[in-house]
Amino acid sequence: MRTPLCMLLGFLMIQCFAHAAEHNGASVLEPESVKLDTGGLSRASFRKGFVFGTATSAYQVEGMANKEGRGPSIWDAFVKIPGIIANNGTADVAVDQYHRYKDDIDLMASLNFDAYRFSISWSRIFPNGTGNVNWKGVAYYNRLINYLLKRGITPYANLYHYDLPLALEKKYLGLLSDKVVKDFADYADFCFKTFGDRVKNWMTFNEPRVIAALGYDNGFHAPGRCSKAFGNCTAGNSATEPYIAAHHLILSHGAAVQRYREKYQKIQKGRIGILLDFVWYEPLTRSKADNLAAQRARDFHVGWFIHPIVYGEYPKTVQEIVGDRLPKFTKEEVKMVKGSMDYVGINQYTTYYMYHPKPSKSNVLGYQQDWNAGFAFARKGVPIGPRAYSYWLYQVPWGLYKAVMYIKEHYGNPPVILSENGMDDPGNVTLAEGLRDTTRANFYRSYITQLKKAADDGANVMGYFAWSLLDNFEWRLGYTSRFGIVYVDFKTLKRYPKMSAYWFKKLLTRNKH
Repeated sequence: MRTPLCMLLGFLMIQCFAHAAEHNGASVLEPESVKLDTGGLSRASFRKGFVFGTATSAYQVEGMANKEGRGPSIWDAFVKIPGIIANNGTADVAVDQYHRYKDDIDLMASLNFDAYRFSISWSRIFPNGTGNVNWKGVAYYNRLINYLLKRGITPYANLYHYDLPLALEKKYLGLLSDKVVKDFADYADFCFKTFGDRVKNWMTFNEPRVIAALGYDNGFHAPGRCSKAFGNCTAGNSATEPYIAAHHLILSHGAAVQRYREKYQKIQKGRIGILLDFVWYEPLTRSKADNLAAQRARDFHVGWFIHPIVYGEYPKTVQEIVGDRLPKFTKEEVKMVKGSMDYVGINQYTTYYMYHPKPSKSNVLGYQQDWNAGFAFARKGVPIGPRAYSYWLYQVPWGLYKAVMYIKEHYGNPPVILSENGMDDPGNVTLAEGLRDTTRANFYRSYITQLKKAADDGANVMGYFAWSLLDNFEWRLGYTSRFGIVYVDFKTLKRYPKMSAYWFKKLLTRNKH
């Protein structure tokens, strides 16, 4: 019986819930006292076969960063720089999915999810990037994949989520060398051969734009390279290196897809794509100048990668503005890259206003400077949307609709999965506060409603993945940001599903006939 006192005291909230199941100490908590409004959404709102899943990445959740044969990645070196990560956090343990994967998969199954998008750590398979195989790492991914299938969860495997083997960075400066193309293709080939009998959904790279821009333009992410004018980087050239890294990412993607199609796809009957982040850029005013600024932003953001994959060349605006600093594709490379995706993942979180800025007196060149576009987060004093904990994340559901429709209209309506979408709370929220994440549940409802609208309007949308399954290591923010639908106590690593998790459980309930 729920007493009024229990209903009022958030601290006692857990006692107000009935235990639906226990998984090695990670409780699945069923809320009784909260109405979970799906806004009329259900599985039946989407076409048959539409996939709902959650997502994580290896570095953010696995832990065991320097154990069981895993070699270091560029992020293992980056986090050791004093002051780089909030509270000097590391991913050495993260949230220990390496050992707790069964608990996490059991949670997904109990919440009615269809699929899990995870990433494979390149340096856990090849500690030196090439050469000797770490069979303990291979065994881990076999265990993960096999248990997913046992619990009826479809694996979606991403080959690279920010974590280049450090050995390749030291050997030839990583993504700045064309040698990475063959090495990545060889790594991908091994994964196709080893896991492809069970994994039928592959992605090559997660957010290559973030890798190139934050790694080589402003140095905010590993390997932390940029021009001295832009930050505290010890090396780099923001005018050229982002474009070189991006070029090699595109070629690496194309080479991996070529291997898959030539050697494995007919036998394994899978599909392969890439995951692109896409902030929607809305013109601040109706002026022609602001509309052109917004279009430049789209071209330099998502167009930088999807344009070569669909059309075999960079967007014309990028070619014109970057000029000789932009690498060129050979005829053979165009053949390899053009058409190199069976589907595309779009990671969509937020929207910004864009405007044409006043002329700059600076003559310093860089990727962000090349946009020649200003960012605004309010129009006539009205914020574009409520802000989440992360400084960059404004809640703007209509931006998701526009982003998905843009891909439909400009890139031939390819099959799309909405491969990341979510919001964060501060890392220091208490368990009681963290579990009552009604704002997050509302976020998901409003964004998925816009995704349904895009699907109803003809976008070829085939799936949706919530970011993230778990609170985890959030890159530069360390453990000061919580994106999970499952609360993780960072001291004990126990898991507690939040209200948003139960919102999904209700949304994804299957009608029994």
